[in-house]
Amino acid sequence: MAEMNTDGGGSHKKKGSKPQRKKKSTSVDFTPMVDLGFLLITFFMLTTTMSKPSAMEITVPVKDKTEDNQTKIPASSAMTIILSENDKIYYYMGLPDTVPDLMVTDFSNEGIRKLLLEKNAPQLKKIEVLKAQLVNKEIADSTFKRKVSETLADKNALTVLVKLDDKASYKNLVDMMDELQICSVSKQALVEVQKEELAKIEAMKTPL
Repeated sequence: MAEMNTDGGGSHKKKGSKPQRKKKSTSVDFTPMVDLGFLLITFFMLTTTMSKPSAMEITVPVKDKTEDNQTKIPASSAMTIILSENDKIYYYMGLPDTVPDLMVTDFSNEGIRKLLLEKNAPQLKKIEVLKAQLVNKEIADSTFKRKVSETLADKNALTVLVKLDDKASYKNLVDMMDELQICSVSKQALVEVQKEELAKIEAMKTPL
């Protein structure tokens, strides 16, 4: 009697079948990348230029000046600015010997910036002429810089005395110095506010 083979034949290879290859697990060695990373960090640290702290230049008058070494300022080109609370700016034209009535403005483009540009207009016009000469190659760059410095340092150029009361903020002072730089006002000084000026400011704040 014939017998049926019930063996699955799992252990027998089929004729003509290719032998199966064992698959190897792929792995990447990242150890050299660690060294490369440290080399890149070191390279960027050595080649990067660190930001240098910049200081704002403020001209402060020297105490106990004698009459001989004092620079006399024409009253027509002198302007006193007093910074106060709520971004208010009080100002007047002339020397602070006799304090006239104060006027008030703010930090808007139509405020202190417009006022400084108007008061410094003669020097700004001279600088524009020098710029045109530089563009047309009528003067050298060194000559342009020298003449601009002489124009801004002229005795008739606008001189601004900046003062702060005890209610002004440091931000107001920084903003004021920025406005002076934008308007090319190089003759500037930080001066102590007078009692008469503070009294006039308080009188303007007090409603009638």
